[in-house]
Amino acid sequence: MMPWKVGILGAGPGVAALHLPVLRGLPDLFAVVHIADAGSGRAEDLSERFGARWSGGEAELLADPEVQVVAVCSPAAEHARQILAAVAAGKRAIFCEKPLATSKHDAVRVIDACRAAGAILLVGTNHLFDAAWDRARHHLVALEGRVRAVSVTLALPPNDRYHQLVAEGGPFQAARHGRPDLGSPAVAAGVLRQLLTGLAIHDLPAVRDIAPGIDDVVYAQVAPPLGYLVGYRAGSVLVQLALTMLPEGPDALWRMAIATSRDPDRGQLSAGLRPCGKRRHPRAWRGRAVDGIREGSRGRLCGGVARPGIAPRGGRAGGI
Repeated sequence: MMPWKVGILGAGPGVAALHLPVLRGLPDLFAVVHIADAGSGRAEDLSERFGARWSGGEAELLADPEVQVVAVCSPAAEHARQILAAVAAGKRAIFCEKPLATSKHDAVRVIDACRAAGAILLVGTNHLFDAAWDRARHHLVALEGRVRAVSVTLALPPNDRYHQLVAEGGPFQAARHGRPDLGSPAVAAGVLRQLLTGLAIHDLPAVRDIAPGIDDVVYAQVAPPLGYLVGYRAGSVLVQLALTMLPEGPDALWRMAIATSRDPDRGQLSAGLRPCGKRRHPRAWRGRAVDGIREGSRGRLCGGVARPGIAPRGGRAGGI
């Protein structure tokens, strides 16, 4: 079988550090043939490093007859539009980074268009393919305890993309000087929305694997200088998402704590997974060297199943 020929819309840090190296590491399955940016010029540099063509804007890539799979790795606000453009251009295999869209209306439009065209649409829920998450999920089911609460805490080092939101020239201010007024509900909501669609979206697939749906948002606020605190109910499960990103902040930390009806049993995820069985102290279960992005690419894009479908009692198998 010849490898699938991939065209990538987007040339940001995530493409350079994650998507391109992973695809290059699977030469029997994928070959990147075209990279497009939105005018930044980064696609040219990446194309030279990975032996692909490049273009500015999406039109040339979508018209490229050699491109079989379109990977949408652009900013979240562009996802729905670019998926619809790919379908209209006759592409029938599309990978989209999270989120699929930034509104329910656009998500429905995208799904309906792909169904009508017979196009395969895959969303990059890579954490569902992490080996450590599979093991933790298995043990949560084995404990036969009901999940009561989930808490995800992120501490990230500086990231210029997000610090620009609350610095001079950020997109939510009319003036060129000063910081946006986070005391204004409209301004704060805009900043929060970008943080959630750009960062929290990576955690939601794993959270929804054990607590599907969002029934009631209890609180949602920006946490100065840059972060968020969100709490919601998913059925009977309470979920909290928290992020802090300081200009001179700590090394990256990712921790997921799960409280069940068999407390003090709880699981923790910290740059991997640290679930615990019946002990009061977490027991570390480390994942394999192969990460969820690689496993997701190998499994989903090639029609395989990269993770076992483990369903809770009365629940459902698989991911979201």
